[in-house]
This record gives sequence, C-alpha cells and structure tokens, in this order.
Amino acid sequence: MYEQNLYKIVNDHIKINALKRLNKSKKWKYGYNKEHDVVVISKTGQIGDVIQIQNLKIALPKEPKNIHKFKHDKWEVTPYPKELNRIKTIFDWREYPNDFKNDYAGYIEEEFVRREEGFWFKNQGESKYITGTHYMYLQWSKIDVGNPDYREANRLFFIFWEACKADVRCYGMCYLKNRRSGFSFMASGEIVNMATISNDARFGILSKTGADAKKMFTDKVVPISVNYPFFFKPIQDGMDRPKTELAYRVPATKLTRKKLTSNEKIEQLTGLDTTIDWKNTGDNSYDGEKLKLLAHDESGKWERPDNILNNWRVTKTTLRLGSRIIGKCMMGSTSNALDKGGDNFKKLYTASDVTKRNRNGQTNSGLYSLFIPMEWNYEGFIDEYGQAVFNTPKQERLDPWGDVIDTGVIEHWQNEADGLKHDQDGLNEFYRQFPRSEEHAFRDEASNSIFNLVKIYEQIDYNEEMHRSIGMSTGNFQWVNGIKDTKVVFYPDPKGRFKVSWIPSQELQNNVLTRNGVKIPGNELIGAFGCDSYDISGTVDGKGSKGSLHGLSKFSMEDCPPSQFFLEYIARPQTAEIFFEDVLMALVFYGMPLLCENNKPRLLYYLKRRGYRGFSMNRPDKVWNKLSVAEKEIGGIPNTSEDIKQAHAAAIEMYIQNSVGIKQDGSTGNMYFNRTLNDWARFDINKRTKFDATISSGLAIMACNKHLYTPYAKTEKTKLNISIAKYKNKGMHSKLIKQ
Repeated sequence: MYEQNLYKIVNDHIKINALKRLNKSKKWKYGYNKEHDVVVISKTGQIGDVIQIQNLKIALPKEPKNIHKFKHDKWEVTPYPKELNRIKTIFDWREYPNDFKNDYAGYIEEEFVRREEGFWFKNQGESKYITGTHYMYLQWSKIDVGNPDYREANRLFFIFWEACKADVRCYGMCYLKNRRSGFSFMASGEIVNMATISNDARFGILSKTGADAKKMFTDKVVPISVNYPFFFKPIQDGMDRPKTELAYRVPATKLTRKKLTSNEKIEQLTGLDTTIDWKNTGDNSYDGEKLKLLAHDESGKWERPDNILNNWRVTKTTLRLGSRIIGKCMMGSTSNALDKGGDNFKKLYTASDVTKRNRNGQTNSGLYSLFIPMEWNYEGFIDEYGQAVFNTPKQERLDPWGDVIDTGVIEHWQNEADGLKHDQDGLNEFYRQFPRSEEHAFRDEASNSIFNLVKIYEQIDYNEEMHRSIGMSTGNFQWVNGIKDTKVVFYPDPKGRFKVSWIPSQELQNNVLTRNGVKIPGNELIGAFGCDSYDISGTVDGKGSKGSLHGLSKFSMEDCPPSQFFLEYIARPQTAEIFFEDVLMALVFYGMPLLCENNKPRLLYYLKRRGYRGFSMNRPDKVWNKLSVAEKEIGGIPNTSEDIKQAHAAAIEMYIQNSVGIKQDGSTGNMYFNRTLNDWARFDINKRTKFDATISSGLAIMACNKHLYTPYAKTEKTKLNISIAKYKNKGMHSKLIKQ
C-alpha cells in the first residue's frame, strides 16, 4: 500500500493552553509566529490544525461550526446568478434600483469574505479548508477546460503558497512539479486575483522563452481577467484582450450594504494604476523595477545563454526595498536534463530548503522549495472528490466525468516505466516529466556520464523504494567522556554529518593497535576509507568544496557486509579542524586506514601530530623507496597525475559494474547513498574538483583494492652462454675453433 509523505498533521506543536488562550482572544496574527515557529495563514485570529508540508509548519484557520455542504458532498461551482451575469461593470451596477442591490448584497459580501479568509466545505464527509486564492481559482477562473477541478494536491499547493505569502522571511516558492499539473493556470489565476485588489502595483511574467511568457499572458491571464464577475473586476484600460499589458484603472470596491445606497460618484474612485505584463527571457529581465508578484514559469528549462540563477539574483531585488520583502515570486517547473538548464534549477531548488536558513532566517535563495510527487496530481487518476487513486481500487471509483478508475496511479506509472527499461534516455525523460521523487525530477541524460547511468539509476530507484528498510542512520561521532584519543562512540542525530549503513560489532569497534609508538588500524583487512579534504576553513564566496569521507568494506571473514559503502560524510563544518576531528573519530571507531589526496596536506599532518600516521596509507602505485620525502612523512596520494586520475575513474567504473544496480544474479546492489550516486552520475573527469563525493569514494575503492596498483620491479635476466668450445685436434696441440 502507498504511504503518503507529502504532509502530516503536527500534533502538540503548540501547547494546548497557549492555543486555547490565544484562540479565545483571537490574538493569532497572520504571518510568521516566531515564538511558536509556525506560519499562521488564518485571518480570523484563531487557528486549528498545524500541518507540515516539506518541513514548513503551517497553522490553518480554526474549523467553524457551520461548514458549507454542497448537494453531492463534494466541491461544486456555485452558479452565478443570471441577473448578475447581465452586469458587466460597476457602472452598470449603479444603474440598478436599490431593491435589486439589496437582494444580492449578501451574496456579494459573502464572496468577498471567501476571497479574503478562505472557504470551508464538506468533501466526502470530511471538513476541507481552501485558501481564498484557491477559492478564486476554483469558483471564478476559466481555464482551457472551463472551471478547474478540485484536487487535494492543489489544495496543499495553495496552502503552502499562502504560507509563502504570509511569511515575512520568504520571497516566494520554488515548485518542482510534474507535467500537466496546472501550475501555469494556477499562477495566472493568482496574478489576476492579486492584481485586482492591489493599488499602484506591477505584476510580471517570465517563462523559458519570451514567446512562452506571451502565450501565458494572452491565453491564460487575460481570459481569467475577462471572466471575473463585475464586483471583482476593475475597469480595464485599453483593449479587451491586450497582447502585452493589462492595465486596471477603476477598482472593484467591496460592495457592502452601506455602500449600496451611497451617492458616491464613479469619478471620485481612486484608480488602481496596476499593470500585468510579460518580458522576454533574459538574465536582466525586470531589472530595476518593483514587482508585487512575479510568475516564473518553466524555470527549469532555461538553456544557455540564459541562466535562471543569474536571473533570480536580479529579479530577487525587484521584490524588496532594502531588507523589507514587498513582493513574492511564484516559480514552478519540471526540470530539463542537467546540461539543458536543469542543473541551475536544481541548485536553486536545493538552495530553497526551509531547514537550511541563514542568520536572518531566510533560505539561501530566499524561496521555499515544494515538491509534489506525480501520483498526487496525474491526469486520469483523480477521483470525483479530488483525491488521488494511489492503489488499484477494490471498490468502484469514478473520475469527475463519471468514468471508472480501475487502476491505481502507482501501478500505471510503473507499467510505463517498465516499458522504457531498454531506452534509458526515454526512461529518464519520463521520470523528469512525471517524477515520484526529487531524484526522478533531476535525472540526467545517459549520454552525459562516463559511468553506467543505467545501473546508477537502478540503484537510486531501489534506494528510494526501500528507504524505510535499508537501515540508514544519521548522526555524529564523539570521544567517550570528551577525552580525545581514547574510545569513540556513534550517537544518532537527525542533523548529524555522518550517514552510516553498517556499524561494526563491539569487539571490532575502536580496534586500534600500537606498533613502535605509532597507532595503526586493527581492521585493515575489513575495509578502508577514502577522503577528499580541504585546508582552508573560510572561503571568499562563503561556499567552497565540502569535505568528503567514504568507508568501504572488503570481502573478509568478519561479520561485515562485503564490498559495501557503509559510511558517507559530505559536509563543510565551520572550521577545518572540526572536519579533521570528524575524520579521525571515524577512523578510530571503525579501526580502518585512510587513503587521502595529499595535495591538501593539513588533514594528514593533523593525523601525524596526533600519532595516527599509521592510519594514513601510502600511495599504492609506488614502493617505499620511490616515495617523496613528504609522502614518506604523511602518506597520501597526489591528484595531479593523469595515471592516477584514470585509475581513480576506472576504480569507480569497476565498482559500479560489479556492485551497483541490478546484478547478473537478479539481486540489487547495496550502495545506499544517493548523494554519492548522483555525484557519480554527474561526474566530469575534466572538472574533478566539483565532485567531492566521487573523489573520496573512488579513493576508498582504490584503498580496498590496493593490490591492483602495486608496482613490480622489472628484472633483467642475463642470457646464458651455453655455447660449447670446439677444438682442432691435429698435431701436437689442440687449437680453439673460433666461432
């Protein structure tokens, strides 16, 4: 059975006494609540459930006592009164008698309340809350098929978006989506919704090309605006269906009973001076302008020379005044192959992780990342109640048009994927278009890797599917009682720097021997480590390469899984010394040696000073008397030799072929670290410094197979002289016959 992990209700996040007290006095304010670390999207002063979507905690409004129930116990578009349908503008409304206005004043007021506060309704007996933006999209937006369908995936999307708008730390969302999920229409609906209630504001549209941005404007934004009811729609300036800019002049005022009999003249209404337009794609699009909302469509498909990262650095400044964020960006896209714009989008998406914030409380990009797996929003597998049909139903399920859904979306998706097993590029494109995981969404083309991508992605898929049963632990190492150079223990920590898939038994832990006053590893026959180190704690750009450490087991008689990467460390602590100590503690805990690049020697000198020179392996391709003075002193292997580079890549290639993906006997490899697998998939041998995980994992493989690189001295064998002397025996003396 499919287990959803898109969202969860967080119980007891806020103490019950605080919740009741603030609800009673209606003191919950819309926005980020620092005290309780939650984003409140309620505008009623009261909150109910706290839900978590992609690690962002969001407080929903409190469920009211009276909840709207439609006739068929599901979402239904409320018919627009025919009498009001004849009214096209606020000017027409003024011509009607007050009795007529009184008849519909309640209806119009209620629509404004739903737009502002959101809407509760019963859906298959369950209470559902949709935001005001979502309500406007469902009730009043016309898309290519008429009114949009209600979908649970879109409900969660709009809740997350409302939290992005409410959070003063946030510039908007970076949405990683599947194809045909409706993002372009939802973004267009939000542009119109916000523009029709904003004064003196600018709204912009960007896409992968200028033509695509224009099409979104003319085919989506303008029709939605045209079909708004008169009480939401300002007076539009210029053409009914403009091609470049949509300008609103006279606002749609909130029609209350008090205003119904008002003699206020139309001419006295203040103009909105609000515009919606689009720009051609480029790094400097909208540079120097001030935007309230930027709809950023197809952001993962910007190909050279256009660069989404450069563009975001520019457009980000259009959404703020100094430190104050005054606008938001709604960004969404599927991803191209990595070298066709996908890599830059992946970097932007990764930099939008809400769990990784700077001291100002903002993510590195300023955006909040959101990924909704394809099974939540796949055409043909969403029932009449807007719920995704994950598994093949045992009872009849109907779609919104009354057709039977007889297969689950998971099974259907898997059948399509299985049919593409022999077309790796086709399979990767299918994964990118309809991803079930972030790994799928950023799949690369098979032709771009020097390694076997088929086997790498087979392993990644297996890891994604079996992640609950693999037994991966995250944590850190520490010296017992804080006393260095004694014994090391591993303690779990969700924010730890180490990921481990195997921990040795007690008798194998801390197996450190001493020989001639030098500590040496006692488990050298079981496995070894590879490391890509760094020397400088800080960098000019604040980024720099990460320190990387990998542990790999050999085939041995001990209780240890053979030929398995059991440890992964990819991090850059605040100081290099913290990294050095992390490496040392891992070596001591596992009692295994280390093969490290010696062009950044501080780690190796650190080990030597602490008495652990015996843990640093010498380069396996040279005998002792051929090593340099520095190599004899600290060990390690250089990364400058072309022979070493080729041997390093060949070692990884060999390991992938033998131990990754589906093997010849039908079993699947036990390489469980997806960060490393993805690093292998992207590895460029001409730009090795960018791939920390590949460097260290390759060195671990070389360390475990050092016998393959052992040099043998050439011996010259002298030819044996087996010629037989011949003599002439005539006369008194024999004479040698010269040959």
